[in-house]
Amino acid sequence: MRSIDEITRPKEYLPPTDQVMGHIIREWAEKEIIPLRRRFDEDWRNHRIIEPAFHKLMVDMGMQRASFPEDLGGLGMGHSEHLGTSSFRVLEEISRADSGMAVAYGVTFWPLFMICNEPHVNRRLCEEFAPLFCQSDEIRFAANAMTEPQGGADIENLDLLNGSTITTTATRDGDEWVIDGHKLWPTNTGGIAHLFGVVATTKPGSDDPRDFAFILVPADTPGVTQGDPYEKAGMAADKNGDIWFEKVRVPSWYRACGPGDDFKYFKEVISIGNLGSIAMVSGCMLNVYETLQKFTSSQTLHGRPLKENDAVAGVLADVVRDVEVIRITGYQYARMIDRPDLYGERWSDEIVAKGRAYKYFACDRAVEDIAKAMNLMESCGADREWDVEKHWRDLKIIQLWMGGKQLCQMETARWFYVCESL
Repeated sequence: MRSIDEITRPKEYLPPTDQVMGHIIREWAEKEIIPLRRRFDEDWRNHRIIEPAFHKLMVDMGMQRASFPEDLGGLGMGHSEHLGTSSFRVLEEISRADSGMAVAYGVTFWPLFMICNEPHVNRRLCEEFAPLFCQSDEIRFAANAMTEPQGGADIENLDLLNGSTITTTATRDGDEWVIDGHKLWPTNTGGIAHLFGVVATTKPGSDDPRDFAFILVPADTPGVTQGDPYEKAGMAADKNGDIWFEKVRVPSWYRACGPGDDFKYFKEVISIGNLGSIAMVSGCMLNVYETLQKFTSSQTLHGRPLKENDAVAGVLADVVRDVEVIRITGYQYARMIDRPDLYGERWSDEIVAKGRAYKYFACDRAVEDIAKAMNLMESCGADREWDVEKHWRDLKIIQLWMGGKQLCQMETARWFYVCESL
């Protein structure tokens, strides 16, 4: 049978270390995740099964150190010329086993991108927080505290709303920020986050980008409360809950980039979030492809393997066609992120819009294709023994996050058609 490595990956884009890193992550996933993932759903609250696998990845393998500069004990991803392609490969490999683990791992770096990435490195904050991630024998998670109960992900609709709907406030009091507000659903909450990147406004209702603030807040700061995790349809390895900030005080220099720059560089977080989403879709669908290979080769119809039936072959072709396109599109977007000299900065409106388009294309195709796969497998499609229904539930969640399909469509149309009121 064909292997997933024969699904096209643009090899000319990849750094020399890609094969080594890819094989290391795949070996970890094969050993630590795939044999256990059917038990993850029941472990959504306590993570007794999930946490040891995270420890292996993040502490033993050192992956939680990725963003920080090498001289601070990190792996230097923040100034890597292969940030996009390397991130895609890692997240794809993890998602092939469990996309919930991929999002929990990937989102840990969202707040860190704001302080660790060239050309906007905040050296003082890197030095402040590097020991938390680089000198610890414990798992360290970070969370991007963005979404709010009253408006969901409209905070991401930056070009239209300019942060005007943000209700979490950051008030300057001498050499401190005082933060008040309520965040809902951030990945890595539910009690496990050690560091928050908090999206706030310094002037409620303002649409001035200079009033958009991104402030680092350690989770043990007085006034920070994390609620219990929510039970979701899937992605048990990704905990989501509420966070309340009540008169939380942090030093004034915990603001990531400063007035105007917080707004600008937060768009980079959105671009990389789109990239990560495509990688997770690709990883899930690669595993579905593997399952379909096994199922249609072992099951028979009229004395022949199921895959030899014309109608079945048509469905299989549709699935693998889309896996090919999703993967190639994802790596192309990663390459665009890695080559600002050719395609523009990672935080540009163009890169954000194109990432939105690729993300919702990948999600739409994958959700449609996995439904075809489940129909083809009949009752086995819903049987947890085959793991396809797990990817089905997880893929739907990927389709819903970061504003869902509608915000993707709005930002795509806004840029390509120069729409001003969307």
